Amino acid sequence: MFVNPVRHITIDAHDPFALATFWAEVTGYAVDEESEKDDDEVLIAATEPAAPGILFIRVPDEKSVKNRVHLDIQPATGTRDEAVDRLLAAGATVYEDHRKPGGLGWVTMRDPEGNEFCVERSAGERGLPTA
Repeated sequence: MFVNPVRHITIDAHDPFALATFWAEVTGYAVDEESEKDDDEVLIAATEPAAPGILFIRVPDEKSVKNRVHLDIQPATGTRDEAVDRLLAAGATVYEDHRKPGGLGWVTMRDPEGNEFCVERSAGERGLPTA
């Protein structure tokens, strides 16, 4: 079998440090301790060694179309709606609201530079065991 683990997910950014800081808050990952505010590349990493890091790289061009790839976020604790509220306070915006009566659905949001991501229901809301 041919196996190539994903090492990093890379996201283009105008301000890699600011965007990395936002995503560190979203994911609970840690910003690389050697990173500085003006760096052209900033990595955030999970505590689990098998989880890929997220690498933010400075680019000059503007985001102009919908992402072809995006992250789906599942809150580790609390509810989807509580997570949406926390993300709004952290600088995200709601792009499309797909929540349905009865609690199903998700919310498509944008990070501070306009990259889309989705917030799904937590494991607890799905009736699944939580960590």
